[in-house]
Amino acid sequence: MAEPRTTAVDEGGGLRRSITGAQLFFYTLGDVLGSGIYVLIGLVAAAVGGAFWIAFALGVTVAAITGSAYAELVTKYPQAAGAALYIKKAFGSTALTFLVTVSFLSASFAATGSLATGFASYFATLWESPPALLVSLVFLLALVIVNFIGITESVVMNMLMTFVEVAGLLIIMLIGVWFIARGDADFGVLADISVSGNPALAVLAGIAFSFFAMTGFENTANVAEETIDPYRSFPRSLVGGMVVAGLVYVLVSMAAALTVPTDQLAGSDAALLEVVRQGILPFSTDFMTTLFSVIALIAITNTTLVTIVTQPRILYGMAKEDVVPGVFAKIHATRRSPWVGLLFSAAVVATLLIAGSIFVSAGGIDLVNTLALVTVVLLLAIYALVIVACFKLRGQDEDGRTYRANTPLLVLGLIGNLAILGFAVYDDPSSLIWCAGLIAVGVVLFLIEYSFGSRDRPAGTTRGDPEAASRTDA
Repeated sequence: MAEPRTTAVDEGGGLRRSITGAQLFFYTLGDVLGSGIYVLIGLVAAAVGGAFWIAFALGVTVAAITGSAYAELVTKYPQAAGAALYIKKAFGSTALTFLVTVSFLSASFAATGSLATGFASYFATLWESPPALLVSLVFLLALVIVNFIGITESVVMNMLMTFVEVAGLLIIMLIGVWFIARGDADFGVLADISVSGNPALAVLAGIAFSFFAMTGFENTANVAEETIDPYRSFPRSLVGGMVVAGLVYVLVSMAAALTVPTDQLAGSDAALLEVVRQGILPFSTDFMTTLFSVIALIAITNTTLVTIVTQPRILYGMAKEDVVPGVFAKIHATRRSPWVGLLFSAAVVATLLIAGSIFVSAGGIDLVNTLALVTVVLLLAIYALVIVACFKLRGQDEDGRTYRANTPLLVLGLIGNLAILGFAVYDDPSSLIWCAGLIAVGVVLFLIEYSFGSRDRPAGTTRGDPEAASRTDA
């Protein structure tokens, strides 16, 4: 077997390679099988009708195709920073790289805020006393501490929580099987697109809502620098994790559609909990409801942990690429965590939660749904650019270990991403205002680096010099 290519970080100066292929598979599976299916399935049902499983099937297909582009690029550039790194390699534009970096960070911040708010909502079903904002902030702080302790601990925690959240989805599928075995199922509902208007547009709307649950693979790409033998691990673990997640989504959607009236699913903020409340299994409904609420909290925790792991690593990777201030490339001496980026990310999300709670109190928005849509809009634009970058970088930096994604499928994935993006913006133009507001926060970082970056750049190097970071004491 050929020896993996080494980088400066492999020599002891940066992030530690400690994630195995199996851990990476569960890391992907755990992030994709996150709170989207637990929290947002009602919105998909409202958009499509009883056949909303189609939206999940098509959504995960587009996402898996996009994931294959990431797999190809990771085997060329097994480093932190993900999409932003690939755009910089493909187009050589600092401004475009910055825009992609800040867009993904904004999407990740929005997702974390949405997830933390969703966690507080589920927590209230078990204990109503603590204020929702306080629960969200304490939840955020706890995951920041876990992340600071180290990536290996974070990934192991993620893997354990993945087993729990998969168990919750297995409960939903078991309820569906039990319901079918009793002879009560009406399979006609699975073909029912009962919304008014064009059925194709209804499905497209459902895909736009469901895509929030499909976005974990970008987070996986951002731990490439900490993965053992990423050339072998990534294609199988990333794409394999997404395929398994997609199959689970479709089966869970079918079970929910068969056991609960579509309008009831559509009107619930915790639609899968409605399935449990039907009392189909021969167990105490109160016990099952409480158990499932706990499982949902663990699922949300799992997804949120991955987003928090990702944010400082994007800042770390792009600091090395000379796009954001070099301070974000600092690594804690003993824990080997990118602690400056972690603290900055936590501060931004906390601010977002506080500001969002003010809007909610004023009755202006549904914070969970709004931030979820903002996440989708930003990520779809990034995914389209990544596929274009994959095409542009074909033939460069390749060797016998480089994975090659299927070209016709990538074209189909590009069309799919753009179609979903266009419809999401058309359906809710206000999402662009939120996107612009979040991106504006990142402009400050770029202006600081542009104006003062030369102060932390070694003598004799220029902006974007790939060797500068390795000569800088981070």
